[in-house]
Amino acid sequence: MRILLAQNSPYYPSHGGGDKSNRLLMEALAARSHACEVVARASGNFGEEVERNYLEELERRGLAPLAVEEGLVRLALHGVRLRVLTGKTNLRAELQRAIREFEPDVILLSTDDPAQIFLEAALREERGALVYLVRTTLALPFGPEAAFESREMTERLRRVDAVVGVSRYVADYVRRWSGIAAEALPISPLEGGPYRELGRWDNEFVTMVNPCAVKGIAIFLALADALPEVRFAAVPTWGTTAADLEALRRRPNVTLLEPVDDIERILERTRVMLVPSLWVEARGRIVVEAWLRGVPVIAAQVGGIPEAMMGLDYLVPVRPIARYRHQVDEQMVPVAEVPEQDTGPWRRALEELLGDRDRYERLSREGRRRALEYAAGVSVEPLERLLETVASRPPQRTGVKRPAGSSLREKLSPDQRALLVARLRRRAQQGAERWFPGLRRDAEVQLRLFCFPYAGGGAAVFRGWEGRLARWVAVCPARLPGRESRIAEAPADRIETLVGELARAITAELDRPYAFFGHSMGALVAFELARRLAREGRPEPQVLLVAAARAPQLRRTAIIGPDPGEEELLGELERLGATREIFESEDLKRLVLPALRADVALSRAYVYEPGPKLRCPIVVYAGAEDVRMTPEALEAWREQTEGEFHLRWFAGGHLFVHTAGEDLLRAVHEDLERALARR
Repeated sequence: MRILLAQNSPYYPSHGGGDKSNRLLMEALAARSHACEVVARASGNFGEEVERNYLEELERRGLAPLAVEEGLVRLALHGVRLRVLTGKTNLRAELQRAIREFEPDVILLSTDDPAQIFLEAALREERGALVYLVRTTLALPFGPEAAFESREMTERLRRVDAVVGVSRYVADYVRRWSGIAAEALPISPLEGGPYRELGRWDNEFVTMVNPCAVKGIAIFLALADALPEVRFAAVPTWGTTAADLEALRRRPNVTLLEPVDDIERILERTRVMLVPSLWVEARGRIVVEAWLRGVPVIAAQVGGIPEAMMGLDYLVPVRPIARYRHQVDEQMVPVAEVPEQDTGPWRRALEELLGDRDRYERLSREGRRRALEYAAGVSVEPLERLLETVASRPPQRTGVKRPAGSSLREKLSPDQRALLVARLRRRAQQGAERWFPGLRRDAEVQLRLFCFPYAGGGAAVFRGWEGRLARWVAVCPARLPGRESRIAEAPADRIETLVGELARAITAELDRPYAFFGHSMGALVAFELARRLAREGRPEPQVLLVAAARAPQLRRTAIIGPDPGEEELLGELERLGATREIFESEDLKRLVLPALRADVALSRAYVYEPGPKLRCPIVVYAGAEDVRMTPEALEAWREQTEGEFHLRWFAGGHLFVHTAGEDLLRAVHEDLERALARR
């Protein structure tokens, strides 16, 4: 694909989290062999001095421009070609020229252009699908967090081909307050590791990056005043005004640090990172960057920051900004009416962390471990797939006729493009049907219930459910490798492998509400699949139903020891109440035991990795005679959700899924109905 990013802010060099994320995103796409180009502006106002300063900065960094035109610097950086505007103030015209010369398949626009100068220009052009990246709700023209609301700008956004949010919080906000479809995807790549371990008890500073009104400088200054014996550091960037700098300089225990490209140069001097944001952060890049290096973070409990904190301690409440004046400050940031803050919780949190070395070091290790796990799962592939999809569709904006011949896609007729899209969709559906045979896609389906069996089980575990639940529920039992019609395939021996394949198969079927049901081993699969989809920015299930399974966090280590032999496996099946035919037929044994043995190995190797809580409700089903399950082990599932939690008991043992009958299905129906009504 040919991908053009239009960014009404500095692309390189830059220190803002959104700008840095855009750069890493384009470099990641270029690394996957896409032709990538950027239209951006240099830092500061336009003019000869800005251009001279920019060229001098490039020289200091050892970069030579490809060309210098009047008011425009052309540059190549890490596989991406840049058009940096230094003196040309007609941004619309420059973007339109870039579109006509580059002929992009996709144009990326974002909230770094709140006046929608680039969006307005792109809508007038005949080339490129438009994808809008939302990195802050402040710059959106709708909803309670908007600095300036505008019906006209909102209507402009309705004409783009896709809207992508940097977090689940942001995507939910867009959908709720505008009705525009939005998807949460990982659009903030991280620099490749290794990440140095920098969090140390004896580091110099309690640090804040970008101290300004909206980022919570009032809390930072109050803490510096209240704790004169603590050394603080501030890193001024795009939001810091002259008044902010003066207030910082008046504090003798505050040191000003220069912003740098390599964040590790800041973090290696940082003992604790403060993120006291008063506007609703979309996610908070600095939070993840600090945890990756083992630097503990104390952050405001607003917006998407809890997602960035990954379930770790020290989320502190604030009174977020609710109103903005109809003016901007010297940094072109909307002037906020900052509510008075209660800094007591912040002081107590900071004193607790600075006063307990054991707590500090435990948190440092745990935070780094969770962040490294998160970083390992971040990929540009979900966004790449979305871009390929929108590039293959007719454009949203009316009256646009894309010229033929600019790319392979453009050489296709409308009928050929429609056929291509249909084939891609059919291929995705065929992949899903291999895992979930008999998927219903009719209009009557309001919710899909994906069901995952216990160890050794198959889709047959849920036979008869479809006809006994309401027609608006499509029951989708999973058919895993190594059993039933997939008997010739090797079963998965690691839950990570199985969940990865399921995530790829299920993505095409998330076009309507869905829920997960998992029994025993299937409960772990359903739980980890829900977490995997959430990490990828996909919609979460409406409800997670788990049966006959202890809470996953109780599995902190793998089960070691020799693998169970055939007699031991059969004995376990008998204890669980398996049908007698299995023990009496050698053919059935040969069919059942390989999958069972692999599933047992998968379950024994499973180790819970902490991460963000799910937002969906969790309902736990348990057999009253199941001696394996204690009430405490079942109640512990409550820790895995920010939503509602319920525990239901049924007559029977571990395999009560076969004996509870109508009682179980009645409960499933009630819980699905409640979850769907909650939307």
